[in-house]
Amino acid sequence: MAKEYSGKLDRSPTHLLHRAGQCAYEIFQVEVKGGDVTPRQIAVLMMVAANEGLSQTRLVELTGIDRSTLADILRRLQRKGLLHRRRTREDARAYAVKLTEEGRQILATATPISDRVDQRILEALPAPSREKFLDDLATIVQTLQQIAPEAVAAE
Repeated sequence: MAKEYSGKLDRSPTHLLHRAGQCAYEIFQVEVKGGDVTPRQIAVLMMVAANEGLSQTRLVELTGIDRSTLADILRRLQRKGLLHRRRTREDARAYAVKLTEEGRQILATATPISDRVDQRILEALPAPSREKFLDDLATIVQTLQQIAPEAVAAE
């Protein structure tokens, strides 16, 4: 029975995607040299920069980060002085999110680092395969979101 499981993880998309994420995070940590920002925080900062005044609900939709995790990330970024949250005029329960000047500076510094990490990851593949890999990965994400949006967003 043990042989039945031998090598199974090496062909498991779930396991391999998780391991790839772990490796990418480790590479990111090396690149930022123990800095105080995470890849998810950068993703949130990027999305806020591209959509000033965005609501937290919309941020959940755009980033795929679940609501409670996103709220925690936003609180941390606000404590660091990287963004402002304010109640919206339309819905007093909702927050609109904007970058601070310091948030813009951190994002300007972090973006080239994030780009280097992405490049290092893609360098694991032959150059002609990289675009196809990204397309396939995007297809996987889009398909899984349609099949089970709650499960995918609850990451």
